Amino acid sequence: MGPMSLPRIATLTSLPAVEHPELVAEPTARALRAWVDSASVAVVEIDPDLADTAALTQAYDLPLEASGNCVVVGGSRSGEERIAACVVPADARADVNNLVKRLLDVRKASFLPMERAVAESGMEYGGITPVGLPGTWRLLVDARLLTVPTVVLGSGVRRSKLLLPGAALASLPGAEVIEGLGRPVAG
Repeated sequence: MGPMSLPRIATLTSLPAVEHPELVAEPTARALRAWVDSASVAVVEIDPDLADTAALTQAYDLPLEASGNCVVVGGSRSGEERIAACVVPADARADVNNLVKRLLDVRKASFLPMERAVAESGMEYGGITPVGLPGTWRLLVDARLLTVPTVVLGSGVRRSKLLLPGAALASLPGAEVIEGLGRPVAG
């Protein structure tokens, strides 16, 4: 049997992410070296102006459900701050006000300010990925993404994306697979 084929997007060149740390954020490169499923992860270079999901899916003719968005949410309880990264399909929004709030066991959950999410993750805004996040953050993954053959995610920088089998998300360190984490966006 030949080498395992990497996930692909027809119009982009897929490279083994582990072998191209220069294309991802430093925390992402570090996490890839340690992750059991890293051999199934590809990286593709993109125009940084197309890093946002809507622009990317249109430019490269990708289905929205094949893209995953990672948002960082926080809240506190008895003076203790609780932070979670939520990975949801791009055609959904993280259920921050109900489900995430309950999972974090906080009175109010809200998106972490951009400057703080960027500083604490070591990643660029618009490129934050679940691969390589701080170990103190919870990692919540929408169960729907695990059924997607190839998920497009941030790489920690705006100039590239990671491609990986959706099922691999479950093996990320600390990943918690949550049914209904993303609520479909009416459209």
